[in-house]
Amino acid sequence: MSTPTQAKPTSAGGNDDFSLKAILPPLMAIIVGMIMVILDSTVVNNAIPKLVEYFNTDLKTIQWTVTGYTLALSAVIPLAGWMTDKFGSKQIFMVTIALFTIGSVLCGIAQTPEQLIIYRVIQGLGGGMVSPIGMAMVFKLAPPERRGSIMGVLGIPMLMAPAFGPVLSGWLVDSVSWHWIFIINLPIGIIAFILGYKYLPKSVRHKAPHLDVLGMCLAPIAFSMLAYGVSEGGTSWTSASTITGLAVGGIALIIFIFVELSQKEPLLELKVFRSSDFTRSIILTWIVQLALFGAMLIVPLYLQGVMHYTALETGWILMPQAIFAGIGMPISGRLFDKIGARPLAFGGLAAVSVALFMLSGISVNTSLWVIILCICIMGLGMGFSMMPLNTHVLNSAPRSLVSRVTPLTTAAQQVVVSFAVAGLTGYLTSQITSYAASAGAGANPLNAVVQGYGDTFFLSACIATAGVVLSLILRKPKKLKEEGTAGGENPDPAMMMGH
Repeated sequence: MSTPTQAKPTSAGGNDDFSLKAILPPLMAIIVGMIMVILDSTVVNNAIPKLVEYFNTDLKTIQWTVTGYTLALSAVIPLAGWMTDKFGSKQIFMVTIALFTIGSVLCGIAQTPEQLIIYRVIQGLGGGMVSPIGMAMVFKLAPPERRGSIMGVLGIPMLMAPAFGPVLSGWLVDSVSWHWIFIINLPIGIIAFILGYKYLPKSVRHKAPHLDVLGMCLAPIAFSMLAYGVSEGGTSWTSASTITGLAVGGIALIIFIFVELSQKEPLLELKVFRSSDFTRSIILTWIVQLALFGAMLIVPLYLQGVMHYTALETGWILMPQAIFAGIGMPISGRLFDKIGARPLAFGGLAAVSVALFMLSGISVNTSLWVIILCICIMGLGMGFSMMPLNTHVLNSAPRSLVSRVTPLTTAAQQVVVSFAVAGLTGYLTSQITSYAASAGAGANPLNAVVQGYGDTFFLSACIATAGVVLSLILRKPKKLKEEGTAGGENPDPAMMMGH
């Protein structure tokens, strides 16, 4: 890690003459790069119905454009620290921006769904390191007494991108072409690269720690095969493909866990799970992500596939969710210091559960305003539960391992999102097929589709309800000895929000 004498020159001339104007150019380079990646993560969900139609394929295939991307993100996030130590943060930030931009252009010219999935993986390999490295550079650019305000500036695009991403996606898909949701990253990526080359301060290289090569190989095998098994399980839990995926993924995961626990410098620090408080809080965080992120993919599919709204109209309908999440986050942040995580997690998850149970009763006659109300409640519930839970996870980690928590939790979030997307889309497809088969030839096929969506929302609601119950066992973390904490710097819970 950087010593105080090494970090000082990056603070735009030191603390005495610090001003936001002094670090604005490098800050802009980081913001442009991060907003490109965050936007891309939100625009694809709204375009999935168009991709299914364009490639003349099914939802189970196209969902791998999301699952493959998130798995690629999870694979490279833990490498960010090692790469920046070895090659320098500026160099790696620019390489990842270039790789993400190249992957975006390739996605825009994909001719088959298989090509699109492969190119999305390339995008993910580039995009996974942009946010953690960008956050770390901003942390070094600003002096300690100004880090809160600078992080606040950085938080604006992180909140705005999810709100406007679906709208931008809808406009491009309806008015131009789906190809442009990816190709638009080319000029943005070039701008970010030029700004970074010109304004980002030269970074000091450090002696890189030992690289856990075996863990780096095992993790993608374990998580990708498990995601494949979960996806296939939505159709049949006894099929050969499901059993193969779960078996290979499960064996690889067990070996990965043993390897990580035996390493002095593991890829992911699993020893942190010895803290029961940490384990409880991160499992609850995963449950929130399973319920929310799967539903966030299903809602735009319903709006376009059943209610026949355009992609642009869908984007505007989805915007209130991000706005209400943005309203809830700062309020929950203030309340967290006073009342702790348990009541906020309970209330937030209860709101999400209510919204999902309302959506599970959806029918062909359900009003759009009911759906918008559910979306707003989900957004508010997300805003009230996610940030307190993330902060609680950090507070409950052993102090000696706190610097290793953010890579673990961020990578794990992407894996959980990939499972949610793969599992719920597989389940949705299976339920629609089942209802259509039992309805007979004379029935309205739309009823089978709506029933399939209702069942999928009900499954998400049950997951969220399990989270409500588990939130009751959260407790204030025990105060632990501060042994082994280098520098006393705790990671920012905002960094754990992922993409």
